[in-house]
Amino acid sequence: MKRKLISAIGVAAMMVSIAACGGDKGDEGKAGADGYAGQTLTVWVMDGSSPDQWQKDVAAAFEKKTKAKVKFEIQQWNGIQQKLTTALSEENPPDVFEIGNTQTPAYAKTGGLADLADLKSEIGGEWTESLNNSSVFEGKQYAVPWYFANRVVMYNKKVWADAGIKDTPKTRDEFYDALKTIGEKTDAEPIYLPGQNWYHFVGLVVGEGGELVKKEGDKYVSNLDDPKVAAAMETYKKFQALSKAPKDKDEATPQQGEVFAKGNVGAIIAMGWESGIAIEANPKIEEQIGYFTIPGATADKPEGVFLGGSNLAVAAGSQKQELAKEFLKIALSDEHEGQLAKLNGVIPNKESLQTNLKGNVVAEAAAPAAAGGGTTPLIPEWAAVENAPNPIKTYMTAVLNGKTPAEAAQQVEDEFNKRLSQES
Repeated sequence: MKRKLISAIGVAAMMVSIAACGGDKGDEGKAGADGYAGQTLTVWVMDGSSPDQWQKDVAAAFEKKTKAKVKFEIQQWNGIQQKLTTALSEENPPDVFEIGNTQTPAYAKTGGLADLADLKSEIGGEWTESLNNSSVFEGKQYAVPWYFANRVVMYNKKVWADAGIKDTPKTRDEFYDALKTIGEKTDAEPIYLPGQNWYHFVGLVVGEGGELVKKEGDKYVSNLDDPKVAAAMETYKKFQALSKAPKDKDEATPQQGEVFAKGNVGAIIAMGWESGIAIEANPKIEEQIGYFTIPGATADKPEGVFLGGSNLAVAAGSQKQELAKEFLKIALSDEHEGQLAKLNGVIPNKESLQTNLKGNVVAEAAAPAAAGGGTTPLIPEWAAVENAPNPIKTYMTAVLNGKTPAEAAQQVEDEFNKRLSQES
């Protein structure tokens, strides 16, 4: 799932425009059997997030319980930050809306999101902690976790069979040894791993227990010189050395799914949807595609992964706060959260609901890593870091080209810190 970045300018504008629009507003009507009758709740969801059947079933359950109606409005990711910023500053914002998990802190800081602590207490007891972290800002619950996805190993079964490998690896060392075997016994490239697949690097940092930023006084600064970050980069470098991929490009340049489609690559670190790119480029490759969880240092714990996904939030300016919470109780119920996971093949917000992924080979491979996954730093200041040229990518390429992790960290530190301070 791709997310457009919030620019530093956009964040600044958002802080000005939303801060003044908060305030407590009661629901138009009273709770009860018919207390919400005649009301309509407006819910913004992103294109592709919620299947028609899910919307239909949730709307029916919502109307049955509240006597109110729900109006789903489909939004596009392109330009959504500015559109949502504007909407939240007006008198009639969407009551409930989908928001990218890494975008949530920026909106929470502005005062544009309602505090959902009572909802968390009522229905969030089993939410997977790693998935709920992005809904919390400065200790308060400003959103609720909805759905997620993470990377897996997508491999070519034929290439692995040609190398004599029968079982998928369960540890990082076994994975590396299998790839080396492919290089030694076949003409295939063991793994296609471009030097700037930085979301995979973020996952490795998470797996090491590291952080990309640290706080000094009242400011966040680069933490790339931390030994845990360096260890993650050394792991990345070890695997990247088995690849012919460029050290200064990411997985979309060229699309690694298209590279995989040629049939002479053993594996890639990919999102599930990337198999579609490969199949479109070469339909015959479909029968050769397999998936497994990215192995970690030990067999009992998968590799750290970046968790991309979405939360649901309630606008602080909504006049239907309680009705919005009733919607969230239904949407996030085991029935409908499980239904979404099954229909879309996404990771649900509770581990107990992962049974809904049975039969979806990509989701089954992704799910085991979710509990130990993480995100980029959940701070409003982070958004500017990701704008091109991303200093994390620069750091990675520098290490792959021979600099030590410490030298590469020093090379990008000034730019990294400038972006965290939102200086122009």
